[in-house]
Parts: sequence; C-alpha cells; structure tokens
Amino acid sequence: MNCFSLFLVLAQGDAAKAPSANDSFLWIILPPLAVIMLLYVLMDSPQRREKAKREAMMKNLKKDDRVVTIGGILGSVANISQDGKEVTLKVDDGTRIRFRRSAIEGVITGDVTPDVVKPL
Repeated sequence: MNCFSLFLVLAQGDAAKAPSANDSFLWIILPPLAVIMLLYVLMDSPQRREKAKREAMMKNLKKDDRVVTIGGILGSVANISQDGKEVTLKVDDGTRIRFRRSAIEGVITGDVTPDVVKPL
C-alpha cells in the first residue's frame, strides 16, 4: 500500500464522520448564545433584587417615616393619598409638599444632619 492509497482510506474515514451543515451551524451558534444567556442572568439578578427591595420599601411606607426624595429633599411623611399615588411630606414647620410616591428615593433610618457648608 502506498502513501496515496493510505491517504484516500484515511480521508474516507474522516468524511464518514464529518458533521452535517446543521450540526456545524449549531456548534457555531451555541457558545455565543450560552455567553449571552449567562450575561443576561448575571446582569438581571441584581436589578430584580433592587426592584423587589424598592417595592417592599414603598409598600411599607407609613406616616411619620423620614424620607429623602430623588431631588434630595428631606422630610417626613405627613399623609398618603387614598389611591396611594401621592405622598405629602412635611419639610419644615408649616411647609408641606406633595410628591408622587415614585419620587421617594428611600427611607432614612438614622440621624441625618445637613452638611455644613464651609466658606472658601
């Protein structure tokens, strides 16, 4: 048996085991799909936890809670509307401001004092 006939025999053996066009497409597309799915799960989980935490905070919001708005206004909850979409904050003595409930950034759970501005 010469080298050429050995090469033909080996080539025929590999040709019988060669993947079809559908199999090769699957092996090309599978790794990027797996990476995309992994990244989606890794990026979506923290957002889902944060959203659940915020929804729980909004659900438990009650009168006299000290809160901060997304604009940075500090106050305490004076009233929550019947439909629950508006919150009235007591900002200072005799000063009340109505906000959408979604404008509340968080509940303050400690003693917060305003920053002291030092002159230059």
